[in-house]
Amino acid sequence: MRKLIIVMFFGLGLTVFSHATGKQADNKSLSLKQQKLVIISALTARGDLIPLKKQLAAGLEAGLTVNEIKEALVHLYAYCGFPRSIRGLQTFMVVLEERKKQGIKENLGKQATPIKDKRNKFERGKSILEALTGTKDGAKAGYAIFSPEIEVFLKEHLFADIFERDILSFSDRELITVSVLSSIGGVEPMLNSHFGICLNLGITLEQLRQFITIIETEIGKNEAGKANLVLTAIVNGEK
Repeated sequence: MRKLIIVMFFGLGLTVFSHATGKQADNKSLSLKQQKLVIISALTARGDLIPLKKQLAAGLEAGLTVNEIKEALVHLYAYCGFPRSIRGLQTFMVVLEERKKQGIKENLGKQATPIKDKRNKFERGKSILEALTGTKDGAKAGYAIFSPEIEVFLKEHLFADIFERDILSFSDRELITVSVLSSIGGVEPMLNSHFGICLNLGITLEQLRQFITIIETEIGKNEAGKANLVLTAIVNGEK
């Protein structure tokens, strides 16, 4: 397991950790780059390509690298499907081509670090999930009992193949995830779980409330209202 996972697993608290989680300058607001990731992810999940095009350019201007945006667009396919992800990537290609014609030189950013962990992907994915949640992997959920293969896919692909790539921090990946879940709707139990992971990674309630405000502005009051209900239930200790 890479050192960054060990640090996260034994050092969880109220701040965001190392490059693995994208340490915040403070815990009062999301960084501008994180705000742009939220908007880009939400619009891509909805298939709103016209405003997405503008926000992709705004994300680059805010300091996101080409590879960070590409990684975000790939990440979200796990939550809203290949069609939305691919359309997002195609839209991003158009944006980059237009900016190239304007003579704008982009910051490509870093590539993913090769994985050196020799364990199988299931074990790596299990460890990453434990780091995200701050708990040991326990009893299987009902859906995993009903369909054991989906647990394998989740551990080996989502949490190993995707989350293990270090172009984006765990915190950024979770913000992308809750952006998608809030935007598509009807997946409140999953949104509940991922809000919990956000809090475990050190994203604060204030930052999540800011996130909901962004969803209201960019996606709609209905989607923001449902996300707020989920977050309020967590604050109140409700299941």
